[in-house]
Amino acid sequence: MLIDLATLSPNRIYFTMIQTLLPRPVAWVLSDNGDNSCNLAPFSYFNGVCSDPPLIMLSVGKKPEGEIKDTRRNILERKHFVVHIAHRELAQQVTQSSAPLAHGDSELTRSGLQTEVFADFSLPRLRDCRVAYACELYEHHEIGAQAVIYGRVRHIYISDEIATEDKGRLTVDARALDPIARLGGDDYGLLGEVITVPRPR
Repeated sequence: MLIDLATLSPNRIYFTMIQTLLPRPVAWVLSDNGDNSCNLAPFSYFNGVCSDPPLIMLSVGKKPEGEIKDTRRNILERKHFVVHIAHRELAQQVTQSSAPLAHGDSELTRSGLQTEVFADFSLPRLRDCRVAYACELYEHHEIGAQAVIYGRVRHIYISDEIATEDKGRLTVDARALDPIARLGGDDYGLLGEVITVPRPR
């Protein structure tokens, strides 16, 4: 099968790409609504960009009616956000937090998830997530209907249960982190078998 993207609508292109660009990490983003409440939403066009400066990126679309999503608005207006890496036991809550709500209606409040102070950062982190990135807005670009948001990472929280340090070298146990990865449709992927292939020296 050969697919000519010039013949497809943006919607069909989206569904073709998300079913073939696999697996994708999920950014579970907590942002500030500006009214003493927080928004919580998942995004799977997400990854690291570079380490100097330490940047992550996420691509945020629009609501079905064309309005910009709350996550994008919150980040542009208040310049800070927290990205979490969710694990398998949180997959249901991640999915529920994708439901469209009116601006200011907090997914965090609805979910009952608890937060913790995140060092000296201006936003908290989710207590149950094993990894979290405290980010400040670095750059923002509009590309078509999407907004590509670059966040500068200021702090990383890693649960002591999944990490060890030896002679200054950090090792995170990917199996213990047990992250969910986005597939097509309603599907998530899990790590399954992990293989180690040494790099050439």
